[in-house]
Amino acid sequence: MKVGVLALQGNFREHAAMLRRLGADAVEVRKPEELAGLDGLVVPGGESTTFMRLMRLYGLDEAIRQFERPILGTCAGMIVLDRDHLGLVDLEVDRNAYGRQVASFEADLRLEGEAEPLRGVFIRAPRVRAMGEDVEVLAEHGGEPVLVRDGRILVASFHPELTEDTRVHELFLSAVREATSVRA
Repeated sequence: MKVGVLALQGNFREHAAMLRRLGADAVEVRKPEELAGLDGLVVPGGESTTFMRLMRLYGLDEAIRQFERPILGTCAGMIVLDRDHLGLVDLEVDRNAYGRQVASFEADLRLEGEAEPLRGVFIRAPRVRAMGEDVEVLAEHGGEPVLVRDGRILVASFHPELTEDTRVHELFLSAVREATSVRA
């Protein structure tokens, strides 16, 4: 599996390392033409305003809108993919809703179908304000969704790439594998 990681800024190196650890061929994406031939794409955490500005500058906004493979968005990636930005996920998201950098925290999350808690690292994390009825909640924090799936797209308010737990990336790669086998 060849998976791209949007490498304009943010935690792209950590995502690439996690994907490689799980056996995927992770490549950095900075231009629209680099999306060709990819089986999936990760939009990492970073600063959403900077992401949107750089994506528009390089033409990546439209290219990602046209990308039909599975996508994983984390933290700023969740914001970038929401209704108000690229419009790929049926969510409305509030930026920095858990507080500023100094209010960052870690929490154990209950991952749907798993007995072992998933550690979530929340850094200036977004909060889901509203979501469509077809959006599936996979993990919550304080009764609020923090990991959701909308069709082929998986988004998290937290940073799964900053822990040793690979389950979020495994969920994503499972979707990539499934989409790849359907295509073949």
